Amino acid sequence: MPIDISVVIPTFRRPALLAEALASVLNQTGVTIEVVVVDDCPDGSARETVEAVKDPRVTYIRNPNPTGGKPSVVRNLGWPRTGGMYIHFLDDDDIVPEGHYSAVKAAFERHPDVGFVFGRIKPFGVCPPEQLEHEASFFAAGARNAARCGAFGRYGRKFAFAARILFGPAMLVCSAAVVRRDCVARIGGFDTEMRLIEDTDLFLRMARTFGAYFMDRTTLHYRIGSPSLMHSPNPPPEQRAAELEGDRHLRAKYRRDHSMLEFFVLRVAARLFLRIA
Repeated sequence: MPIDISVVIPTFRRPALLAEALASVLNQTGVTIEVVVVDDCPDGSARETVEAVKDPRVTYIRNPNPTGGKPSVVRNLGWPRTGGMYIHFLDDDDIVPEGHYSAVKAAFERHPDVGFVFGRIKPFGVCPPEQLEHEASFFAAGARNAARCGAFGRYGRKFAFAARILFGPAMLVCSAAVVRRDCVARIGGFDTEMRLIEDTDLFLRMARTFGAYFMDRTTLHYRIGSPSLMHSPNPPPEQRAAELEGDRHLRAKYRRDHSMLEFFVLRVAARLFLRIA
């Protein structure tokens, strides 16, 4: 039977959270599913969790060369081993909402030209209420911005999404999108030179090349830690350095692949039409 959705879950020593993520995937209805869990732990700590699920749709693989925290490499190990028409790169601590995959499949069928589909992000987690409120407000703003980009039409939204990703606050996280497999293959998957914001780089390249579609519904329950990885007021210096290097890298690639002129035109358009300061 053809597979609709292939789910790739990188994991590192989070067995309880991985079990929750797997349950949210395997309980989806209306689509055919396969899951590849890629264990980045040297001692193969996730094997026991996967075997306890006892579901033939789930495959366990272990990274023979653990990266020590480089998701781009781990995800690229997983997706070529899948056969689904669409791929979901799910983090091991996030939860897929009920009915999500059937809604995504229907959206792709209605919009066969786009490279990925994403929607609203609902944060949750064990953290101070004010932190959760801040995260919810941030992702609500991202949803509004995504809806504005989608209003530009089939061709215009490619540039609108690209401009927003290049010059604006994040609209989505990796687990919030489902991507078309052949589009991932055509752009070569994740850039393994990047340690952080590798998902932003992937979505930028896919949006500019194929376009994206925003669904006005919750597509991810996103677990928030304390402090927040995205919004910590005092991130570790190595994290900040990796983020800045990743941002420089993806912008340099965009200028190389699409010209300096287009890059600056999008920056101006972002300020004029997308309200990015």
